[in-house]
Amino acid sequence: MPEPVSDLAAGFVVITNKGGTPDKLTSVTGDISDDITIHKTENQKMMEVTSFDIPAGGKLDLERGGSHIMFMDLKHRPRQGEKVRIELHFEKTDPVTVELPVKETTYNPAQQ
Repeated sequence: MPEPVSDLAAGFVVITNKGGTPDKLTSVTGDISDDITIHKTENQKMMEVTSFDIPAGGKLDLERGGSHIMFMDLKHRPRQGEKVRIELHFEKTDPVTVELPVKETTYNPAQQ
């Protein structure tokens, strides 16, 4: 997660489906915001979606400039070096808790 400069933030993560059945990411929750949504970017326009497909044995790459997590109306602005705990919710699989490390404001996981 890049360090936010306002009450909005984006989150990037790679979700790997090691199972033999397709699944869907349906929502994200966390203490940092009561308004966390998932978005895709098409033709340089960001739009909220209700789910993302994760193929069996495949992965979902949430990254800058593409599909990502949006945190609106942050309760506090996390600083670089902190971690933000979120819970990923799926159509078939039990929820998974992950910690997103807060990086510099310009952080782009595709350039790592």
